[in-house]
Amino acid sequence: METLFWIGFVGAALAGLYALLQTKKVLSFSEGTDKMKQIAGAIREGANAYLHRQYKTVLPVFAIIFVVLAVLAFASKGSLLSQFTPFAFLTGGVWSLLAGFIGMKIATHANARTAQAASEGLNRGLRVAFSAGSVMGFTVVALGILDVTLWYFLLYYVFGIRDANMIGNIMVMNGMGASFMALFARVGGGIYTKAADVGADLVGKVEKKIPEDDPRNPATIADNVGDNVGDVAGMGADLYESYVGSILATFALSAIGGYGFAGMFLPLMLAVSGIICSIIGAQLVRVKENASQKTLLRTLRTGTYTAAILSAIAALPLTYFIFRDIEGARWWGIYIAILAGLISGCLIGFFTEYFTSESYRPTRDLAATSQTGYATIVIGGISLGMESALTSILIVCAAVLISYFAAGGTSELIDANGHFLQSFNRGLYGIGIAGVGMLSTLGITLATDAYGPVADNAGGIAQMAGMDPVVRERTDALDSLGNTTAATGKGFAIGSASLTSLALLVSYVNIIQEKTDAVLNFSVINPTVLIGMFIGAMLVFVFAAVTMNGVERAAQSVVIEVRRQFREIPGILEGTATPEYAKCVSICTKGALREMVVPAVMAVVVPIVAGLILGPTGVVGLLAGVSVAGFAVSVFMSNAGGAWDNAKKYIEEGHFGGKGSKPHKASVVGDTIGDPFKDTSGPSLNILIKLCATVSIVFSGLIALIHLL
Repeated sequence: METLFWIGFVGAALAGLYALLQTKKVLSFSEGTDKMKQIAGAIREGANAYLHRQYKTVLPVFAIIFVVLAVLAFASKGSLLSQFTPFAFLTGGVWSLLAGFIGMKIATHANARTAQAASEGLNRGLRVAFSAGSVMGFTVVALGILDVTLWYFLLYYVFGIRDANMIGNIMVMNGMGASFMALFARVGGGIYTKAADVGADLVGKVEKKIPEDDPRNPATIADNVGDNVGDVAGMGADLYESYVGSILATFALSAIGGYGFAGMFLPLMLAVSGIICSIIGAQLVRVKENASQKTLLRTLRTGTYTAAILSAIAALPLTYFIFRDIEGARWWGIYIAILAGLISGCLIGFFTEYFTSESYRPTRDLAATSQTGYATIVIGGISLGMESALTSILIVCAAVLISYFAAGGTSELIDANGHFLQSFNRGLYGIGIAGVGMLSTLGITLATDAYGPVADNAGGIAQMAGMDPVVRERTDALDSLGNTTAATGKGFAIGSASLTSLALLVSYVNIIQEKTDAVLNFSVINPTVLIGMFIGAMLVFVFAAVTMNGVERAAQSVVIEVRRQFREIPGILEGTATPEYAKCVSICTKGALREMVVPAVMAVVVPIVAGLILGPTGVVGLLAGVSVAGFAVSVFMSNAGGAWDNAKKYIEEGHFGGKGSKPHKASVVGDTIGDPFKDTSGPSLNILIKLCATVSIVFSGLIALIHLL
């Protein structure tokens, strides 16, 4: 089994080839008029400039952490930390960076093309935007599988490590670099996009009563740049680390389940088969003209559900042939765990749509609350978000129970004479493989997510270029659906994070126990465990507060600048003077880069300090607290923000007075509050959960040395 991992290269090549074909398809479409090209060029220039400055800011931080890891690894001769970890940290960060960067590049080349295609028909616009999203989706899975397979070959063939347990424990540490880069990308991009969005909406739409993306608004270019650096580049890095993290966590749990290389081979094969199933599902995404929101949702569901069903079918023979010869292995139970992951992912997606789409009652009821003012729509959105956490949490709880007991729970291996040989926790492997199952069709899931920002940009370009109003109507329909699919993508990310975080927590306990003979008390009534849980829950709220404050401070700067331009530059509102777009872009860039460092550093420092003070048991409590609180708060914030956004769009379609009415103004305020909820703090929490776990694993040797030896 250990010699078959080369299939990972085949899967990566297949995903990469499909992404390349979709890139060529997108670039074959017309970019429209010279005015459209000019606007798209300004957005592209701003996005590139931001990412280059972001990477320059992140580089010194990465360098410092690399040096710290290298000193620990080589000074201790590998006893405190694997000597591979510093380099794995760098490669994980680079791959995560590339995933976001490539997605952003194609998105900024697809926005004007989508607007032009939408002028020719709704289905044509959807195909361009969805193809651009497919580039992001399949680039992420290609890079993810390539990263995992390269490191396996490096450890197994180049360095001659033949122990599956050792390879799994080394590779699970690779996720730290990916998570760290993803947190920078998600937080920095989220602060940028929401600062621009809030500034543009509050002054332009509320105070000056001009339409969204009106070229007279000085923040409109910054707003469109933000869609790319936050909702595309940030999201790509986020989902990359979720995808790789679930696979690597299952690698580490393979030894606990007693499956060796077979347990590592299955998640890789699920990922490869998921690529093929996602390609098939992607071919089914198309609609007719004048399609309703329900019809648009149905066509995307057709693609994602088809991919999930095909993946479930492919997983059956894979599981059987990989596990049939392993003594005591429940191959059918492992298959049920995979199904639990796939089904729970689809259910999370469905209920996310239910709570955030304007096609369903919750968002329509939320829009109705705008008739009684600002306060009621804010209260309604908060309560909706809290209520939506119920279904996601229950679904994940069910997936954990089913996958744990179906895969075998805790079992003992007995020889022919009835003598005890070894104890295995095969249920934990089941939980890990359920997380892989949930993300196995990430190629198409992320494609349905990433197309939304492209459609949003297309609408902005259509407005600024003065295209026929029907074009904006079509792009708004695609954008509104994109808000729902974006919330669905975040639901997948946080759902898989909850499963992966549990797997990583168990890996941490296993690694700590291997480093010491001490008997540790991980009971919840142990004071250090309990304190750790409180600290973990506290970290979630402080992290959310810091990122929200970052958006607030950056947005204030944008609001002040936009007001200044309206006040000091005569003729902007009359359309006879051109706003100074570059100043708002510069303010958003500086604000995002300044505000993103503290949250990222916090996620690294807190687990280490907690471990140094409370020891390994305190770290376990912290990871539990972060996972539980982070899951609930992330779902609440993401779904509340998505519902507020779509409630605003529902009103803009003509309900409750339409654009410019008092309910519309109230919905804009709700949407403005929801912006950092759904695009900054909420989605960043799922990265925080996994980064805390991987940091704890990486520094487990140091914590064990100080407290246990």
